Amino acid sequence: MTIAVEDVGRCESVYQRYQSQPHSVEPYGKPIDIQHGKQLVEAAIADRQTTWEEWEEVKKRLGRLSGHVNALERLIGDFGAVRESLSVIVPGVPGREAGPFRGDAEAARGRRDAVRESWNAASMMLENATRQVRGLADLLARHAADQKYGKADFPVRQQIISVEREQLSEFAAEWESALRPRLRVLTDELEQIGRHRSAMIVRLQGMVKHAYTRLRAAQRASRLPAELGDWSGLEFLRISFTPPDDATLAERLGEVIDEAAAKGKDKESVKRDGLSILLNGVRAGLRPKGVQVSMLKPDSVLRDERVQVSEIADVFSGGQLLTAAIVLYCTMAWLRSSERGQAQRPHVGVLFLDNPIGRASAGYLLELQLTVAKKLGVQLVYTTGLFDMNALSVFPLIVRLRNDADLRAGMKYLRVDEEIRRRLPDTAEDDTGIVTASRVFVRADGPA
Repeated sequence: MTIAVEDVGRCESVYQRYQSQPHSVEPYGKPIDIQHGKQLVEAAIADRQTTWEEWEEVKKRLGRLSGHVNALERLIGDFGAVRESLSVIVPGVPGREAGPFRGDAEAARGRRDAVRESWNAASMMLENATRQVRGLADLLARHAADQKYGKADFPVRQQIISVEREQLSEFAAEWESALRPRLRVLTDELEQIGRHRSAMIVRLQGMVKHAYTRLRAAQRASRLPAELGDWSGLEFLRISFTPPDDATLAERLGEVIDEAAAKGKDKESVKRDGLSILLNGVRAGLRPKGVQVSMLKPDSVLRDERVQVSEIADVFSGGQLLTAAIVLYCTMAWLRSSERGQAQRPHVGVLFLDNPIGRASAGYLLELQLTVAKKLGVQLVYTTGLFDMNALSVFPLIVRLRNDADLRAGMKYLRVDEEIRRRLPDTAEDDTGIVTASRVFVRADGPA
């Protein structure tokens, strides 16, 4: 009993040292006895251990979740930065959402860069398109306001002139619909004009080519006969040019026809004729070098010396100029005769000269004139009042004509005999000319 009392006192002393705790002991409840209390303590200790382990697990999970949250916060920040950068270049459109992005931040940045490049390219295209539209609007307004369309008084033109430049593009579709029928009519008319123009070009091209052929023929026709010493067989004319190919010639002739058509608008001040158009076509086809023409210089020794036609006025003497002119006339007369299909005829024409001996009395000049004229079939008739035996001796036939002077009236006439009058064409009654001299000359190489 004493021992028990001592135990009780010791237990009470220990109990007194423990202050009552405000905490609830639920769900364990109060112990009934010591054994029950030990059981509750053991259960609490086991629960505490289990709870501690769970808390450690939760703390680990919390650490992992915190890491995830931090990563998500960084990701949200990155996506926010991407979104902010996109919102600067692509403003939001109400009612349109892009939806969630399935990639990561790096993919979002790449997509952002691609969108930015596309946006910059689209902005540049929009700027260029706006500039082009503005330029086309200005061009359309100036075109419609041009004075050459002053007589074309149709509503669309007035609208184009009156509408602001910035608003022209808004009415473009409406004006296109209104002008399309007129465009179809004009297109048909232009096609018809184009066909006529093409036909004119083809015709003019054939004529120009024929003209080039005639230039070549003129050079060949100027070949001198064999009776002229060092000049024997030489070409008096040398015409050099380089004809263009057919495509280039057609293009240049089109320009000539267009220019003639443009000048023809002013009918009062501009006169168009086929010869001028042909000459313009010949010149246009030989651009830029043109035609180089040179001729032999007539001199006493007949040297092979050629002079450009632009220099003959400064280099040739008066007699040389006249001789060159006669040779050129004979060449052109023969060329004209050949064009008419009469190249085989021995006689292609007659050239009357009014006192050429006054300028060209040198024997070598007269011989050159007569030799070339004979070779080309041109009959030269010289008329002169001079009695230069050196010059007249080269002519095979000389006919002297004299005017019977009526001194009282102070007039001179040629009187035609009645026998000759009946053989001449009908003349007026007051003709009093009389031919009092005539001779007949038969060439030695001609028919009897």
